[in-house]
Amino acid sequence: MIPKEVFEQTLLAFFEPIKPFLDDASVSEIMINGPFDIYIERKGKLHKTDAKFSSHYALAAALRNLAQYVGRHLDEQRPILEARLPDGSRVEAVMPPASPDGPSVAIRRFFKETLTVKRLLDFGSFTQDAADCMHALVACKQNIIVAGGTGSGKTSLLNVLSSFAAEDERVVVIEDSRELQLQRPHVVQLEARPPDARGRGAVSIRDLFKATLRMRPDRIVVGEIRGSEALDLIQAMTSGHGGCLSTVHASYPIDTCNRLETMALMADVGLPLFALRAQLASAVDVIVQTSRLADGARCVTHVTEVRGYDPQGGYLLADLFVREYDGKDANGKVLSRFVPTGELPKSLEMIRAHGHELPQVMYDAAERRSARRT
Repeated sequence: MIPKEVFEQTLLAFFEPIKPFLDDASVSEIMINGPFDIYIERKGKLHKTDAKFSSHYALAAALRNLAQYVGRHLDEQRPILEARLPDGSRVEAVMPPASPDGPSVAIRRFFKETLTVKRLLDFGSFTQDAADCMHALVACKQNIIVAGGTGSGKTSLLNVLSSFAAEDERVVVIEDSRELQLQRPHVVQLEARPPDARGRGAVSIRDLFKATLRMRPDRIVVGEIRGSEALDLIQAMTSGHGGCLSTVHASYPIDTCNRLETMALMADVGLPLFALRAQLASAVDVIVQTSRLADGARCVTHVTEVRGYDPQGGYLLADLFVREYDGKDANGKVLSRFVPTGELPKSLEMIRAHGHELPQVMYDAAERRSARRT
């Protein structure tokens, strides 16, 4: 049997044309549009490179070796590969015939340096006041969904939010492909598995979720909700498993509710739509919305509380913090402020019961809001 270290070195030799980018900490994504057309992302902006693979066969050989490395199959019948490089970077590849112009690959870089609250504050992703608010919400076991588009910083933010959980909590993490680096001492990592070449041995997110409920979790973290497991998460959130954290692809907080609803319906359990909506509104406490701005910066744009469901008005949402925009400066940088709205969370008493307090600016904004109304 080939030693793992030798296999890794051999595998990386196939990816030699892009190795400089794999070693460059400033590169967040590598996009391969066939062997001769390679782009990278730095600071949220795309740049075309001069890197090239020698041929379609060379790129295909690299991907087939990667498939072998992770124990998956890649051929004309199974042309899509989800995998990880030895350093943990996530790879999504599509081969012909599904990609007629040649193999198409996106590599999301894995950074060994763990992002902290301080780093995100330095980046301007949010403010210290918003961080204090999110800390209080996580600590009092509110169920939180981090929503945003591709590359908007959802996973990084989820890692940071996890650092607000108590150190004595048992956290069970469920992922399709391992990406999260939770900053807690007691973490159980579970990973889904696709079926083998004969369609056997699949372990789905739903399978892992059901197992997790009997593993005595203090907090459940689902890396990303993509399908029918949304219903299982909603059920867990409403049955005593507080403090759940997860991510979902959505552009605005209201879209998050609608997407979760749609994915829960994929479970096909015959739950009446009104009952599902009411349960979803009861399950999800807070939505933290992320976005990539026009200048490439990744920011939190909303911290929004879910306050129920009304048959006439739909999901009832209240923004606790929102990002306000002031145009661009001379260098094209987006000027913005992340400010409290004057709304206070319904969980205020629970926050205080857990020994936490909201930042003073939220109470000041609430007073100003009340004064304007009178």
